[in-house]
Amino acid sequence: MFGMSHESYLLLDAVVTIIGLIVLITKFKVHPFVALIIAAGFLGLTSGMPVDKIIKAFQDGFGGVLGFVGIILALGTMLGKMMAESGGADQIAQTLIRAFGKDKVQWAMMFAAFLVGIPLFFEIGFVLLIPLVFIVARRTGVSLIKIGIPLLAGLSAVHGLVPPHPGPLLAIGVFGADIGKTILYGLIVALPTAIIAGPIFGTFIAKYIPGNPSQELVDQLARESEHKSLPSFAITLVTVLLPVFLMLLKTFADIAFAEGNVVRNWMDMIGHPITALLLALLLSLYTFGHRQGIHSKQILKLLDASLAPTAAIILIIGAGGGFKQMLVTSGVGDVIGHMAVTAQINPILLAWLVAAVIRVATGSATVATITGAGIVVPVVGMIPGVNRELLVLATGAGSLILSHVNDAGFWLVKQYFNMTVAETFKTWTAMETILSIVALIFIMLLSLVV
Repeated sequence: MFGMSHESYLLLDAVVTIIGLIVLITKFKVHPFVALIIAAGFLGLTSGMPVDKIIKAFQDGFGGVLGFVGIILALGTMLGKMMAESGGADQIAQTLIRAFGKDKVQWAMMFAAFLVGIPLFFEIGFVLLIPLVFIVARRTGVSLIKIGIPLLAGLSAVHGLVPPHPGPLLAIGVFGADIGKTILYGLIVALPTAIIAGPIFGTFIAKYIPGNPSQELVDQLARESEHKSLPSFAITLVTVLLPVFLMLLKTFADIAFAEGNVVRNWMDMIGHPITALLLALLLSLYTFGHRQGIHSKQILKLLDASLAPTAAIILIIGAGGGFKQMLVTSGVGDVIGHMAVTAQINPILLAWLVAAVIRVATGSATVATITGAGIVVPVVGMIPGVNRELLVLATGAGSLILSHVNDAGFWLVKQYFNMTVAETFKTWTAMETILSIVALIFIMLLSLVV
């Protein structure tokens, strides 16, 4: 078409579609859910797909994603709500602050966010933990940025790199990676990455931008916990980390027992992300609920209320899955895969680069992960010996880079920390970029030994 080869045309078509997606979201302010549907339909029509297969491909991608991630997100949100209402997040932060002391409070906030953020979506973890930033700043007199950047780094690192977060889980499904190994490698990469982008960078940038919180937010958020008796640190930790423990146990069972073994079969079911999060939620109903004096009717109301804010997130994730499927079905993914093989680009670097470009373009880490994985997945079959778990991590790392004005997280941080746009670029955007690049370096180093 237009004197171009079919492969070149498909690439141009994909580029035009993605640019169109960006313009719809940024310039015309079309909701990402609607914009993704329009972009997917446009790509299907212009790529030459049979008309009767376009809607089917989108539905398959949409349903395939939500059939798994939608359940995960709902269960994780409920677990987070129970942790917030019981004061469990408060307990983790206070315990770590006592352990680290005032002089190293920024390290305490990073570790608190890292632990609490494992089962939570980034925005949910942010809303749950941001009051602690104001409380700790008031109690210690330490700069808001010096405390806040480490907390953001801890949350963002696990959001991009560690299942059961939706992005890594989606990439695991696309690449056919092992969830237990991905969690293990993700934790190995995420912790040192969060340390560099969090406490180390936060201490540096706070010298230039200390932060000046609005008094209204301080009055609203910097309050003492209303709970007379918080859950113990041990109980909170056991409840929050139960899903991770069960998923790791599944991996060890897969290694220790032969396929078809009864123990392995049971552990595969118990360690499945849906089962693991369900069991953690059921445990939280006691540890964060009844044990804390929260009655059954109140628990039901809390769980109902927790799901409402996630509706838009779930729909965007589903539409992103539909768009990803359109990229795959139209043949764009295969073309890029062949190009990567021909150009001899390291698949891990390719996964990071594709996700990074889409992240900068769309502003969504989750869309970048879904789309990036869909584009890169053909490479897995073409280049033998590619570590699928590291491809998942590379895609997640790329999806974190250069958060700017098309990212809701950018404005969330700007408003809560009472910064100008320029200050938000120097703090939040810089921190996200450091996270992405440092994570890639650690992933490349890890690829030398696994």
